[in-house]
Amino acid sequence: MSQPKLLISQAKFDLIVKRFALQLIEIHGDFANSAMIGLQPRGVNLAKRILDVITELQPENSLRYGELDHTFFRDDIGRGEIFMPKRSTINFSTEGLQIIMVDDVLYTGRSVRASIDALMSFGRPKQIELMVLVDRRFKRELPISPNYVGVEVDSRSTGEHVKVDWSETLQQVWLLSNKE
Repeated sequence: MSQPKLLISQAKFDLIVKRFALQLIEIHGDFANSAMIGLQPRGVNLAKRILDVITELQPENSLRYGELDHTFFRDDIGRGEIFMPKRSTINFSTEGLQIIMVDDVLYTGRSVRASIDALMSFGRPKQIELMVLVDRRFKRELPISPNYVGVEVDSRSTGEHVKVDWSETLQQVWLLSNKE
């Protein structure tokens, strides 16, 4: 691939966020037994946008929200790249709750696995669902599959990566070659 490919425009991004919010309202109802967890660092950006739409659509219902860092649960610690941990902010027990974990891109599944391990420190959830903006389906290394997907990217090349732009005024998703 030589030219960057736009996967999600701003207009499509807005539609996906609204669709995610509506799906969660449909499935979880009043959110009495649910909580949304944004995965640090980039899943937090998506989770906050979805939470804003849910609050706008259902101001009477409160969805618990937290942010989770999985750095110390990764299986590649000490293998080269140094990861700077972020803050986990979960001010409630996840015991018996239906958890919606939110991340930007699902690739190998290793970050999600580490996040599940980290989440268990806060209690034993009844259920964990995974919501991702982009699912890179053909590079999974672990048996992890999302419940909610913005777009699927069928890229087998290791020479490509997905870049999510999270600026205040513009959110877009690109498929780029590793040279870019």
